[in-house]
Amino acid sequence: MAEPSIETRTREEQLPANKLEQEIVLSIYNYFRNNPTAFEACAAALVQFQNPENYVIDLITRRSVDGGRDAIGRYRLGPPADPITLDFALEAKCYRPELPGQTGTARQVGVKETSRLISRLRHRQFGILVTTSYIGPQAYREIREDKHPVIFLCGRDIARLLIDKGYTSVETVDRWLRKFPR
Repeated sequence: MAEPSIETRTREEQLPANKLEQEIVLSIYNYFRNNPTAFEACAAALVQFQNPENYVIDLITRRSVDGGRDAIGRYRLGPPADPITLDFALEAKCYRPELPGQTGTARQVGVKETSRLISRLRHRQFGILVTTSYIGPQAYREIREDKHPVIFLCGRDIARLLIDKGYTSVETVDRWLRKFPR
């Protein structure tokens, strides 16, 4: 019997698909680019945006001694009266996104970065990697082939999440970003 094929998203499937999505991600990148570690709090907020009732951020770690984890938290499963929680570690990468009209300008998250996250995962813990860019094909493939429990939230995902939450212009995204220190 043949092994099922491993599904990974292409670079194009991870990067913003239209001008508005590109502008939103570029706005986030520009806000944090001079201090990329400040993106960690924003990344944690983006994770919570996905499912605010179930994602709980317990700690955004200190920048200098974070042990390879930028935040730690829990995901609640089950009925509200008797849930269980799964712990997760979050890694945030504020990398240069694809610039509008300039194909090939994005900086990918590679094996080095994904290996660092995987090595920090504890038993029964999953990882979340949030990036303003995309996951390189080798890193993505290795994570999926080895069945590591890692969720990727890439540039397109970030833009669409914000748009779904009502941040439908660069101006509204910029106002939202002001709550995060640079």
